[in-house]
Order: sequence, then C-alpha cells, then structure tokens
Amino acid sequence: MKPHAAEAEPPPETATIRLFQQPLACYAPLFVAEPLLLAEGFRQVEYVPLSVELPPLGTRHGTISVALNAGQIDLGALDPPAHILSLDAGGSAVLLAGLHAGCYKLLASERIRTVRELKGKTVAVPSLGRHAFVASIASYVGLDPRKDIVWAKTTAADSMRLFADGVIDGFMGFAPEPAELLARKVGHVLVDTLTDKPWSQYFCCILAGSREFVRKNPVATKRALRAILKANEICAADPERAVRLLVARGYARGYDSALELMRELPYARWRDYDTEATVRFYAQRLREADMIRSTPQKLIAQSTDWRFLNELRKELKG
Repeated sequence: MKPHAAEAEPPPETATIRLFQQPLACYAPLFVAEPLLLAEGFRQVEYVPLSVELPPLGTRHGTISVALNAGQIDLGALDPPAHILSLDAGGSAVLLAGLHAGCYKLLASERIRTVRELKGKTVAVPSLGRHAFVASIASYVGLDPRKDIVWAKTTAADSMRLFADGVIDGFMGFAPEPAELLARKVGHVLVDTLTDKPWSQYFCCILAGSREFVRKNPVATKRALRAILKANEICAADPERAVRLLVARGYARGYDSALELMRELPYARWRDYDTEATVRFYAQRLREADMIRSTPQKLIAQSTDWRFLNELRKELKG
C-alpha cells in the first residue's frame, strides 16, 4: 500500500458525504467506513434514513435507486439486478465498484428439489432486486419467469411467515433472513449465491454514486471509495470489531447473527471479482427474462465509471 497516496491528492470538493441508512449487516462497510471517511477529509458523514417499504407495483426504481437518482444520497449500494432494472428504466446512478458476494439464498419447501421444479409454484420476492434475482436464476435454467412462476410480492416479514406456514413454495432471502428460517428448520437452500456457481462468481452488492455527485466531485468520490474499500478489509480481517460498531450504532439486529454473517461474506474479494463482468452477466440474464431492453454494452458504457476502482486497486495492492 502507498501510505502517502491520499495525502498527495487535493482535499474533497465537498465537506459532507451522504450515505443511506438501513440497519443491515450486509452494508457493514459503509458504516465501518465512517472514521475512515473523516480521515479522508470529509468533515461530516450523514447517514440518510430511507423507507424500506415495497415500491408501487410496476415501478422499476427501488428506494435506494430513487434516492440516488434524485441526489438525496451521494453513494449507495444495491444488488446488481436492482441497479440494472433502474438504469434500464432511465435511472441516472453511476456504478463504481463491487463490494462483496453472497447475501442471498433462495429457499424452497421440501417438495422442491431443483430450480426447474419451481415451474408453476409461488415464490415470494419482497423487493425488486429479489424478483430480478430469482428471474435471472429461473431464466438461466430454461424457465420463463413471466409465465412459469407465480410471484408473491409481500414484505419480507410476511414472506417469511407465509413460507414458514407452507402457503408459498419459495422465498428469496436476504441475510440474515435465511439463517433465521433454517434455524427453525423451515425449508432448505435451493440456491446459495455465496457458494453456488455461477452466482458465487459475481458480486451481489455494487456501490453506486449519484451521477451529479460523481461528476462534480471526482476527488471526493475517489476518497470515499477508498474509505469504503478499506472498510471492506476491516470487515474481512477483524469482523468482531466491525460487528461491535454495527451493534453499538443500531445497524445490526444482534451481535451473534451479525458476526456469523460478517465471517461468511467474502468482503476481501473486491480485489478479485470483476464488477463489469457482474453487470454484463446479470444484464444478459435479465434480457433473457425480458425484464430489460438495454444491452449489457449500453449499460456499461452509459452507467459505469471504473477509473476510481482501477486506481485504487493499484494503490491498495499492498
């Protein structure tokens, strides 16, 4: 690592950086990064509370996408399918870097043993990204997600209850939901994005910036990304420290479950995985599922900026 790289840069163009606030351990690097962001020259780090309600039926912009598109936050992380749906629908966010893989598990009832057996069955998808994730998985094995799957669009809590009661056949869970259900011996894992290929080979969480923020504040963007990638390293190397911070500030439900998740997720692989390949892979799956019209090439050309990530990969190599 080059210790003086940050000092050699000019200070950030803005004194304040705004990130989204959702109490989920998956987004740990954004919260662990707070002191690192202050060290990068930001005087104030704001965590903006965002609603976690389901978006209106038919919309393709989830809560975080809306906030990025409107400039309500400067940086936000989302799963690749959710980003892609929003960008295809005219969203203006700029994808900057992948953070980690493995947050999602597709659970199924005991009578469902393969993804193909979901044909004609009901799957709960509490968010746009989860819907797109399952559609991508279904399309990959030859199902038509528009016709072959019945979608139950309910809240995460209701989805878990319906799945536990046997009313629905599948549930796309976001950590720590799958662990809670499996601990109760409800269902089994049909697809694990942490271990099952090809899903485990791509990011499940990509950091994006407001287009206006990135355009006006390239130094601040790079400095913020540096802090968040360093926070990724902390989450990988010292998960106990990271979890203590999350729990103390109310960003995780409980120490034990958050620590289990922190130890599981491959935060350090931001160096190894290819963010552009992730966007290309999921965009192609969503085109096959007829959920987007944009080509992968168009999305990458218009809505990504890898210059900061490429610079930081060299700088933080040590």
